[in-house]
Amino acid sequence: MHDCKIAPSTYYAHHKRQAAPSARTVRDSELKELIQHVYDTNYRVYGARKIWRELNRQGQAVARCTVERLMRELGITGAVRGRRVITTLPGGQTDRAPDLLDRDFVAGAPNRCWVADFTHVKTWAGVVYVAFVVDTFSRRIVGWSAATVKETVFVLDALEMGIWQREPPLVTWRP
Repeated sequence: MHDCKIAPSTYYAHHKRQAAPSARTVRDSELKELIQHVYDTNYRVYGARKIWRELNRQGQAVARCTVERLMRELGITGAVRGRRVITTLPGGQTDRAPDLLDRDFVAGAPNRCWVADFTHVKTWAGVVYVAFVVDTFSRRIVGWSAATVKETVFVLDALEMGIWQREPPLVTWRP
């Protein structure tokens, strides 16, 4: 009918295997219990590496990739150190600043158009926020500032540095 020759013994062997779980499935179910126990007894903060080491200390020879796979199946993850830095708010929560340049970042002469931005940098000591003011004519950073807190004053410091460095003749700056 299908022109596929399968020996009867192959069919019966396959049918017999479906009734009994494979050795991997049995081992995985045992390991899942052990992984869950280690995870729970360590305040639900251990990740795959620490759980793998603990299981090996207990005499369970298991590969790290197996622990990672089973943790994914169980839906558990270790705690991540540090705090997540939020620099922007998702769409619609605040009003956007108007695009005064209409996405045209080319200036005809120096000091005609400056743009500013700020970002964060993760360091060993914590998070540092850095603000830049760039002259679009020369693409040069004319002012910059760094701070450990995300406040308006450090962005204004970068702008003041740019004004002080370039000393435009007709610009007066009053904070």
